Amino acid sequence: MPIAFSFGDAVSVALSFFLVVTGAGLLYVFLRLGGTLGRLSSFIRGTESEVLPVINKFGGTVDRVNGQFDKVDLMTDSAVDAVDSVDTAIRAVSHAITTPVQKISGLAAGLAFGAADFRARRSWRSAVEAGKEASARRERELAEELRSAGGERPA
Repeated sequence: MPIAFSFGDAVSVALSFFLVVTGAGLLYVFLRLGGTLGRLSSFIRGTESEVLPVINKFGGTVDRVNGQFDKVDLMTDSAVDAVDSVDTAIRAVSHAITTPVQKISGLAAGLAFGAADFRARRSWRSAVEAGKEASARRERELAEELRSAGGERPA
């Protein structure tokens, strides 16, 4: 029996051979791709198991830092309150000291000017008026000096 082999049969054999080689090539590529995807999946699982504890620790650290900031905020509030209290106390003491000093200074100036006026004019009424004016003037001058020394503008 003679074997009849035509051009169409050769094309069919060549196409079959091409498809078998292509299938084998695709099988190799898919096997390699599957291995790569398996390694990628393993890498992601490993990264997840290592990164999540770090993120949890970082969150705890942030919470502790925020707690410390809250403490610092309380300390600064307390310091501001303390400074305000000291300022109020100093103002009260300063006022308690300066008012009698102003009055005594005014009294001394009034007595000195009143006595000088009495010696010059021999009039009791004139001496009293001169003493009152000198006393009031000295109290105003001293108040202005104290305001300017304290950094306040005179009124």
